[in-house]
Order: sequence, then C-alpha cells, then structure tokens
Amino acid sequence: MSEPDPPPERPPERRIDVTANGPYEVRGSLPLRPVTIVETDLGEPVDVEEGDPLPVGPRYALCRCGSSQTKPFCDDSHLRAGFDGTETADRAPRSTRAREVRGRDITFTDDRTLCTHAGFCANRQTDVWTMVRDSADPEVRAEMRRMIDLCPSGRLEREPPGEAGEPGVLLERDGPIWVRGAVRLRAADGTTYEVRARMALCRCGASRNKPFCDDSHREANFRDGSPDI
Repeated sequence: MSEPDPPPERPPERRIDVTANGPYEVRGSLPLRPVTIVETDLGEPVDVEEGDPLPVGPRYALCRCGSSQTKPFCDDSHLRAGFDGTETADRAPRSTRAREVRGRDITFTDDRTLCTHAGFCANRQTDVWTMVRDSADPEVRAEMRRMIDLCPSGRLEREPPGEAGEPGVLLERDGPIWVRGAVRLRAADGTTYEVRARMALCRCGASRNKPFCDDSHREANFRDGSPDI
C-alpha cells in the first residue's frame, strides 16, 4: 500500500512585526518597491508609479526611527538615538471611528485618524466630499472611485470594499511605508491590528499615531537619503 502524499506546505505568513523601539520586521517574502506620486503641473496628486523591486530576502528590517544611514533598511541607529517607538494608535476596528458618506450609487467611509495628507482625495476645484452632491453623474462617480482607491493609508474606503490586491510594501520618497494587500501587522506586545487592505506606516520616527503615519514627516523635513527610492 502506497504512502499517502504529504500535506502541501503552507506558504509563509505575510506579516509585519513592529519591534519595541526598533524596526519593522517584514516576513513572508513581501516584495519591496519604491513608489512615486504623479502630480499635475499644478502639483495635484493624480496617480502613482511603482518602481522595480528592490533586492530583499524572505525577511528584512525597515527603519522606523528615521535615523538609519542605510535607509530604508535598519542599521541599529535606533539604539544610539534612544528612539521611543511607543505605539499610540487606536487598535479598535476602523469601523468604530469611520463615518459613512453616502452619495448616489456610491458610499464610502472616512477614518480621519489614518490620514497622511497624500492629497489624492482633492484638487484645486473640488474634493470627494463635495463631489457627493453630484454623484448622480456617472463620470463624477467614476472619478470619486478613482480618487478614493488611490488613498494609500485607508482613511477612505469604498463600500463595499474592493479586492485587497497582491500584498506588497511600497516606499514613498521622503514619506511613509505603504502596505497593500491583506498583510498582518503585529504590535510590539504581540497583539494584532485589524487587517486592512491599505496602511501607511511611519518611517520618520515623529508620528503621533505610531505605527501609522500622520504626515509628521513633512514637519520633520524627513529625507530617506537613498538614490534608489
């Protein structure tokens, strides 16, 4: 009698661990890419362009103190800098904070605590909240969907939400770490944040909503210092 086939190997869990006063430990062979925000001649963010993947292994550590000389990777500068990486973000589900915005044949939710001010939700003429009044127009609805789906932090989410997409990590130049796909984020104390399709993680060390970005990198004049990012 032949031996039964061995059970298939489970793929490694795609997860990011926030370490105590240290880096993000990325696990599960998550691809790492630079991302560029595409702007109009007037400086309005309208799209994103992803670069080629950076060479990484199945596990790598990303700086979150802002001091590493080998950004985006950790070089233990957090030890010399005495970095305080205490997590202050609300760990309750997003639904407990988000407000619902209803238009004609379109509904989205808005959690302001997650905002990074990336700017995809507005232009010089209008914004997604104002556009609700004209959402009976299919062209307006299509533009609203596009703007909402570009939000990197998950502040804005369409209802029902779309596909989470292929998991990956993106590096905004001089800005936060974008996480896409259903990637688990584990706090330094071992608890897990709600799994969301999009997150933006602080890498300047100055956010008041750690581990998430709150746009403090602009005030801190953060520069990633890498020609590849």
